[in-house]
Amino acid sequence: MCEYCVTAGPRAGFSRRSLFAAGAGLALAGAFAAPLRAQSAGIGGEAALKRLMDGNARYAAGNLNERDFSAGRAARATSQAPFASIVSCADSRIAPELAFDEGPGQLFVTRVAGNFVNEDGLASLEYGALVLGSQLILVLGHTNCGAVSSTINVVKENTQLPGHLPSLINAIRPAVLAAQKEGAADLLKAATIANVKLNVERLKTAAPILSQRVAEKKLTVAGGLYDLATGKVELV
Repeated sequence: MCEYCVTAGPRAGFSRRSLFAAGAGLALAGAFAAPLRAQSAGIGGEAALKRLMDGNARYAAGNLNERDFSAGRAARATSQAPFASIVSCADSRIAPELAFDEGPGQLFVTRVAGNFVNEDGLASLEYGALVLGSQLILVLGHTNCGAVSSTINVVKENTQLPGHLPSLINAIRPAVLAAQKEGAADLLKAATIANVKLNVERLKTAAPILSQRVAEKKLTVAGGLYDLATGKVELV
């Protein structure tokens, strides 16, 4: 043990007990990771994407599978093995589990207004891929997105929003600028799609975890656009 650890441990917030606890936590994480990955390893990225799209077709047609949501509750309390991860907007009109006709424990969902990936979201998706074994990440934008629309207004009028809203605007701004550069007739739709595509590319190249899994073909990253009026998802 280093001299600093012995002499300064308690004052610096470290102790043999806390270090032991941290080590035990890592050991437990490693112990549980393999069984969880094994549970979801039966479906690859492309198959997972097809399953989502098939479920969305049922949802849009009003042919949802009937489910008893209490069934399997006790089993889900001990572990989870979602086959796909979703980056969704926080919009109250979207419920990914419903839109893809999936039940509890099937989707690992991160949500933020504007469906972009920040550091916290990236860490969550890394956890979904590395620990839970999810082999698909779908970035899901939607029509008439208020976050994208607000960003367009800020970019055009150079206005300032209160509170922490500027951080949200800054995350979506590159997509709006890209859509403007293309001279899109429907700027809102073009910026929404550009936002999805930019975040798909960020996830594909996010080192060290996601980019490596993509390179090893253990992870597929795709983008989609949910139509609020029809309920249909279109891959973009």
